[in-house]
Amino acid sequence: MSFLWSNLGQVWNLTVSHVWLAALPIVIGFVVAVPIGWVANRYRWSRGVLLTVCGILYAIPSLPFFFAMPALIGTQILSPVNVVIALSVYALALMARTSADALAAVPGDVLQSATAVGFSGWRRFWTVELPLAGPVLLAGLRVVSVSTVSLVSVAALLGVPNLGFLFTDSLNRYYPEEAVTGIVLIMILALVFDLILVDIGRLLLPWTRADRRTRKQGRSAAMKAVTGA
Repeated sequence: MSFLWSNLGQVWNLTVSHVWLAALPIVIGFVVAVPIGWVANRYRWSRGVLLTVCGILYAIPSLPFFFAMPALIGTQILSPVNVVIALSVYALALMARTSADALAAVPGDVLQSATAVGFSGWRRFWTVELPLAGPVLLAGLRVVSVSTVSLVSVAALLGVPNLGFLFTDSLNRYYPEEAVTGIVLIMILALVFDLILVDIGRLLLPWTRADRRTRKQGRSAAMKAVTGA
C-alpha cells in the first residue's frame, strides 16, 4: 500500500488511461459483432465462414499484433489508436459467435408471430430479436469486458500508458509491490466493468428479473411439495 499512496497521482492517470483503452474496444466490438451475428444467423451459408474468420482473429498473438498495427494502419508506434483497434478486433472475435448464437436462440414461433402482425424485418430485429437475445448478448459482453481489461496491460510494452506500466516498471526496478498494485487494480477494474454491465442489463432488460423471480418461486414451491412443508 505504501507504493500506492506515494504514487497516487501517477496511478490515477494510468487507471484513467486503462479505463478508456478498455471501454472503447468493448463498445466497438459489440456494435460490430451484432450485425455480423445477425448475418451469420440470417444467411446460414455464411455462418461457418464468418465465425471461423473471427475465431482465427482471436488466435493472433496480442503483442505481435500491437506492434504490427502501425504498419497496417499508418499510425505512430506510441499511438493509443493501435491499442484500441487491436483490442476491438479481439472483442469482435469473441463477441461474434455469441451474437450469432443469441439471435439463433430466439424462438421461431415468436418471429413468425411478429411477421404475421405486420412487423418489418428492421422493426422485428429491434423490438423482438434483439431484446430476446439480450441476456445471452450481455453474458458474452461480460466475458469480453474482463478479457479486454486484462489485455490492455500488454500495450504497456509499446509505451502506451496504462496500468500495465506498473508491471514493466516493477521488473526494471525489482519492486514487487508495484506489480502487485497493478494486478489488484486491474482485477478491481474488471469487477467494476462487470458490475456496470450487470446494472445496464437490469436497466435495459427488466423482464429478466421477473423471470428469475418466477424460477425462484417455482423452485421454492417444488421444494415445499417434496418436503411436505
